[in-house]
Amino acid sequence: MYLVESKGGAIVCMLLALFFLGTWPAIMTLLERRGRLPQHTYLDYSITNLLAAVIIAFSFGEIGKSTPQSPNFLTQLSQDNWPSVMFAMAGGIVLSIGNLSTQYAWAFVGLSVVEVITSSITVVIGTTLNYFLDDKINKAEILFPGVGCFLIAVCLGSAVHSSNAADNKAKLQNLANDYELQTEDKDSSTIKEDFPNNGRKDLENGNAPPEKAKAGTAAFLIELENRRSIKVFGKGTLIGLAITFFAGFCFSLFSPAFNLATNDQWHTLKKGVPKLVVYTAFFWFSVSCFVLAIILNVTFLYWPVLNLPKSTFKAYVNDWNGRGWALLAGLLCGFGNGLQFMGGQAAGYAAADAVQALPLVSTFWGIVIFKEYRKSSRRTYILLSSMLSMFIVAVGILMASSGHRK
Repeated sequence: MYLVESKGGAIVCMLLALFFLGTWPAIMTLLERRGRLPQHTYLDYSITNLLAAVIIAFSFGEIGKSTPQSPNFLTQLSQDNWPSVMFAMAGGIVLSIGNLSTQYAWAFVGLSVVEVITSSITVVIGTTLNYFLDDKINKAEILFPGVGCFLIAVCLGSAVHSSNAADNKAKLQNLANDYELQTEDKDSSTIKEDFPNNGRKDLENGNAPPEKAKAGTAAFLIELENRRSIKVFGKGTLIGLAITFFAGFCFSLFSPAFNLATNDQWHTLKKGVPKLVVYTAFFWFSVSCFVLAIILNVTFLYWPVLNLPKSTFKAYVNDWNGRGWALLAGLLCGFGNGLQFMGGQAAGYAAADAVQALPLVSTFWGIVIFKEYRKSSRRTYILLSSMLSMFIVAVGILMASSGHRK
């Protein structure tokens, strides 16, 4: 069995995990904006997310000789370690619920802001729990200032969202200057209008008109609403924020649960039974994540939430539009989580929570792919730059707090 033992190796794992975990949400958001039902996307995602755990278990988990203290993956499957397995599966359940929730929150609140809020909650709650579970192997004088930097970044992220929302509201109120559309109520910030496309369909963007509006304009916002699967016009942001905070709370618990599964701080294992190795724990973690995701999303096919259209399992099987991207998202998330846990086992799970700076990556994709802040005000750009700078400082500090597990 291969284990990451050096601090340098742990940091490499964290950086790779940071990129993977910051990229897969952008892919899922892209598919929703192209009109693919989130139930279909998440079912595809769940398959490869589990596949990643299986690949890691049968590769890294089987490299080298098995020892009584560190048994290989297959050897440990037959051991009496169910208390630790239950902790791992509990972590998978809360992560699955959190990931599923954010898929709906992204549509209401936006990719960047959702990632900022959920990551900050994870850092404040989860990192603190991991610090004490890890017997304080991380340097508190460095770790907690890093947590403080995340809180500052959260405040800046909230300000970015507020400023950008005001910019978009102003664009919609001046819609007549950008595009000739009639509205039911020009004094309302909610605009309801079917965008005509003369029966033609853009193969890349679903029901968007063949001639695309310029990014950052009010017409661009209308086009986006018409082609996306989750309709947000006319719905309050409180729904999205409630889902976001709920997801953040779920995320804050999965890493401490995994920590308990691999290190048995509460001494639940019988005497002589070795602790779960990271690969075995990640396998069971991913199995529970997969099972719950399948149950919930198959249910949502027939009884959808947030007024989404109904679907069927047959319709899902035949829906190949964007399936490759959804499968890629599952692989990225699976390998990202695996790398995070590999680094955490070596350097402490509190330090491994540095990957919660993933809004750095998600915001980058939001700017490049979704044009989230195109044609925004100078105030929004200044706040955005400040938020990203603070996240860079925060992730550096959390990585600097890395210790070494004895």
